[in-house]
Amino acid sequence: MATSTSTGIRINFKDVVVNPANRKCSSLPLFSLRNQYSVNFHLSWLGFFVAFLSWFAFSPLIPDVIKQDLHLTSAQVGNSNVVSLCATLLVRLVAGPLVDRFGPRKVMAGLLICGAIPSGLAGTARTATGLYIVRFFIGILGGTFVACQAWTTAFFDKNVVGTANALAGGWGNAGGGFTFIAMIALYNSLLSDGLTPHVAWRAAFAIVPVPFLLTVAIATLVLGTDHPAGRWSDRHRAIAYGVENEDTLPASPKEKEVAITKKGSGDIQVTVSAAPALESELDFAVNEPVTWALAVNVITRPLTWLPALAYLTTFGYELAIDANLANVLFTLYKSPTFGQTKAGYIASIFGFLNVLTRPLGDAGGYFGDLIYKKFGVPGKKYLLISLGIAQGLLSVGLGLYIDNNQHPSLIIIIVLLILGAFACEAANGVNFSLVPHCNPCSNGLMSGIVGGMGNFGGIIFAMIFRFQPVPLGKAFWISGAIAVGINLLLTVVRVPRV
Repeated sequence: MATSTSTGIRINFKDVVVNPANRKCSSLPLFSLRNQYSVNFHLSWLGFFVAFLSWFAFSPLIPDVIKQDLHLTSAQVGNSNVVSLCATLLVRLVAGPLVDRFGPRKVMAGLLICGAIPSGLAGTARTATGLYIVRFFIGILGGTFVACQAWTTAFFDKNVVGTANALAGGWGNAGGGFTFIAMIALYNSLLSDGLTPHVAWRAAFAIVPVPFLLTVAIATLVLGTDHPAGRWSDRHRAIAYGVENEDTLPASPKEKEVAITKKGSGDIQVTVSAAPALESELDFAVNEPVTWALAVNVITRPLTWLPALAYLTTFGYELAIDANLANVLFTLYKSPTFGQTKAGYIASIFGFLNVLTRPLGDAGGYFGDLIYKKFGVPGKKYLLISLGIAQGLLSVGLGLYIDNNQHPSLIIIIVLLILGAFACEAANGVNFSLVPHCNPCSNGLMSGIVGGMGNFGGIIFAMIFRFQPVPLGKAFWISGAIAVGINLLLTVVRVPRV
């Protein structure tokens, strides 16, 4: 068995290694469901994943079938994208304080249930106004990201929390790419079964999102747990236990590595390692209910705005690309051999790459944790900024290439999109390996602020695509220039050492 310690560079993906100082898991036992850490990890990303089945379900179908069926203009399509992001912005800001008070499990389940209602009513839209209303309330589901990240932060220790957050965020975010393929395939299947386009896209919403949303919500309530200590109201006991027993722990690092007890049965081993010295605020942080004084303190700290503004440029950009890319490709290459289906499948690549880019690109979490061991929190900061700048430069290059070529190559566009996705989505992963170090006693509020700023960025970039639709590359290079500028400014923000 490989033992994971706070100073090692390997991550244990097999055994359950618990830090008794805070009862958080310092390993990532992802391949078993026989412990609470694995169960809650998988429920966290799955809840975020299924949210995309409704939240992004309009994007692959709106360039052609929904646009024609509802007689929408291009401006109204853009408006509906912005409306959806506005709702998510508001919900994420509210979800953060709710997580700090009630815990991420209950907030996750509540959002999934609330989001299932407008999802089931999506087919009732008959006009642009009806579409705006439906997409606004479906935007509630975007708030599941806050609960997802706060949940994994509550269960995993600082040496692996970056990887845990990045994996949960990346696998959940891949739901965006999956939704493109699932909705297009289901829509085409319903057409082949004899349904009209008017009925087929409406039926697709009832068949896919609603059952999955409700099933995962029920599983979250039945199988999930609030905190390593048990109920959310008991979360302070985990730290109290660690402090009370601190004098009994070995003094030297070598003794700490040897002082391990194993318990369990079968193929699952629970390892309770000696607690490392409490050297970071993250070691003993416990979510506190949000008060006005606490909120003001968090909001006025420059450290709060480092990940928040960075996320505005990266996740905001990703949201805008997911919402607009299929429409851009459809406009660029529309022909008898290139229609809505092909544009949607190509656009899905951007979202699907989250499976690799967000966790590994930590590149999202893993390298962020490795850099943390060597360079501390400043290492995560500069990795985040570097990726944000790289994304911006690639977006500028993509936009200029499209605008300066009468017949741009689809292959070159796809390559630039993939490179941009790697930088953008890896930066998203790094961001939420940095967030736990920023105001750790208000992790829910921080996750809400950062997640909300990501959606605010999505609104900004969606507005750019809305009001700068031609030439088609202009929105890309404007968005890229904004990303480069903001990330350069963030270099001056100071971060804690550990």
